[in-house]
Amino acid sequence: MAGEGTILALFGVFWILGLIGLILVIWVIYDIVTKQKRMPGVEKVIWILVVLFLGIIGVIIYYFVVKASHKYEEEYNDTLTQEDSTVY
Repeated sequence: MAGEGTILALFGVFWILGLIGLILVIWVIYDIVTKQKRMPGVEKVIWILVVLFLGIIGVIIYYFVVKASHKYEEEYNDTLTQEDSTVY
């Protein structure tokens, strides 16, 4: 009887970890498509495939290679024009 409770608990833990992994994969794909404005299209497709096939490991690789370096993100100042930055 005690074994059934342990199996159920492990099932719950793995289910929650899988859900967290799915959320992280969706977050990275969203980040690639919306925030990485300077990233070439082919590289976006490659990163999306890496994240889809490797899952959480792909998410970790993406974070350290792309996200932490802010290599492709548009900075806030780059999007402003002279007219937008004028304070009245």
